[in-house]
Amino acid sequence: MKDTGARLTRDTVLRAALDLLDEVGIDGLSTRKLAERLGVQSPTLYWHFKNKGELLDAMAEAIMLERHDASLPRPGEAWDAWLLDNARSFRRALLAYRDGARLHAGTRPRALHFGSIERKVALLGDAGFAPDEAVDVMYALGRFVVGWVLEEQAEADGDADAPLPDAAEYPLLAKGWAALRARGGDEAFERGVALIVDGARARLATRKRG
Repeated sequence: MKDTGARLTRDTVLRAALDLLDEVGIDGLSTRKLAERLGVQSPTLYWHFKNKGELLDAMAEAIMLERHDASLPRPGEAWDAWLLDNARSFRRALLAYRDGARLHAGTRPRALHFGSIERKVALLGDAGFAPDEAVDVMYALGRFVVGWVLEEQAEADGDADAPLPDAAEYPLLAKGWAALRARGGDEAFERGVALIVDGARARLATRKRG
């Protein structure tokens, strides 16, 4: 195999890695397969990424930059409207690639992200949240979205054949479960996000009344 690593760019490697992720999933993604796709030897990839972990982190960040279009609040946007938009956009970004949530899970903000996070905390601070509360709200919502998409992307094809609670034996559960299934994933997600945002809104209102 002729090694053309000197002509590779970081972006070229990332693009190929994301395409490969869509084809084989995160469990099938390896530096060997990526190198074969690019027509180079595996060690060539380390010119651009020190190890596979660094590559995976860069892939997760690339997905956010490419797909997460409501990461930051728009000028004049209300804090609660932004939280809802942010959650929806985050979910869309994770769903854009196979195993997107698994790829993102466990990543941590880097120093270059702190400026944008400061803007988000400031928006919530202007609404009346203390800095720790602002971080709590964003953390809870972010974890909810990642967990939700993890479940979405892990759902088996035969999920429709899963057993249902017997209405005679478990009437309350059966009624609630039927309603959940009837709503579908998008509406169920919206309801879950709304519960978190409504809780934050209620806490803020209670403090202002006090």
